[in-house]
Amino acid sequence: MLPPLSPEERRHSRSLAGLIRAQLAAAGGWLSFERFMELALYAPGLGYYSAGSVKIGVGGDFVTAPEVSDLFNRCVARQCAEILTVTGGEILELGAGTGRMAATVLTALAAQGVLPERYAILEVSADLAARQRARLAQLPPQLRERVVWLERLPETPVRGVMLANEVADALPCRRFTWRDGAVRELGVALAEAAAVGGNAACGEEISFREQCAAADAELVRACEALLASLEGELPQGYASEVCLRVEPWIASLSECLGRGVLLLSDYGLPRRHYYHRERASGTLRCHFKQRAHADPYINVGVQDITAWVDFTRIAEAALAANLTLSGFATQAGFLLAAGLEGLAAEADDGAQRARLAGEARRLVLPEEMGEAFKFMALTRGYDSPLSGFALQDLRHLL
Repeated sequence: MLPPLSPEERRHSRSLAGLIRAQLAAAGGWLSFERFMELALYAPGLGYYSAGSVKIGVGGDFVTAPEVSDLFNRCVARQCAEILTVTGGEILELGAGTGRMAATVLTALAAQGVLPERYAILEVSADLAARQRARLAQLPPQLRERVVWLERLPETPVRGVMLANEVADALPCRRFTWRDGAVRELGVALAEAAAVGGNAACGEEISFREQCAAADAELVRACEALLASLEGELPQGYASEVCLRVEPWIASLSECLGRGVLLLSDYGLPRRHYYHRERASGTLRCHFKQRAHADPYINVGVQDITAWVDFTRIAEAALAANLTLSGFATQAGFLLAAGLEGLAAEADDGAQRARLAGEARRLVLPEEMGEAFKFMALTRGYDSPLSGFALQDLRHLL
């Protein structure tokens, strides 16, 4: 059972629901899931990431690896230091969360004597940008003065490192189902107000429902390309997601990268595993007050909506954008190669070592974050080794 909405959350959700209902009416009563997800997450002033609310960490809706432990951030810093030693230049972080990774990376790079010329942050969430500013204001002046916030990708090509931790999973995606040997699109329509199942206790009215429609040519082509790369036909009623925004997103990042490395980390799978016939309901997940569930049509505007990343699509988009796929590994493989064990052992006393050991286990154990999350390195003009991928090379799975 999900926690009840506060009065403020309820008012906010109703306001966004009203906007979506108006768009549904203007569109003839049906919206693609991609458009619904875009409005739910990014509608100006109302979407989950566009409005003010605590999203990450204690009191938020979910916890990311940079919040689990600074061991993660220090490993990322080691990889950044290695790259900056070769390229010089700057770091651009896309979606910097609470700013914890930025603060730790800058502090670690200062200790290694490899500071970037600047640390730029591109953040779409007003709440998170405010939290980042508050956290990074506590850094020493020589570090704090290197941090800048951007409203859009820079026009001058970046030389150095671009970081994107749990960004791709929040790109709005389309949903499809396989029925009677054909692709159908899963979209959104209005539902009669009703309290359903476990949500009745929350008093939350369900205003939207899933509804099938004919797939347009773009979705049909995308799904046919997926099917061609899989073994065997999908089972009747199979449903999943396809993110057609990956290609323009990667293309825009490629245009922005002059020389250096784009380092992505996110939860996801290679295509053959993502679209396995036994994963018949897709990977769509919602996060609300530290609880994960699969209903995107409740709590609109106050819960996160994500889908796992098809890393094969990321790799294909990168190659089409003239980037080089230079590394792909599980989070466990990357962190261990970047020296996680040694960092965890640096603690001064037994209690701290035990705490760090627990954090390290959460980061690398298969049943925790170690296998579901992956790291991928996309490069341009960078031929030096990337130590984070020295232990594991999973590029052949893509």
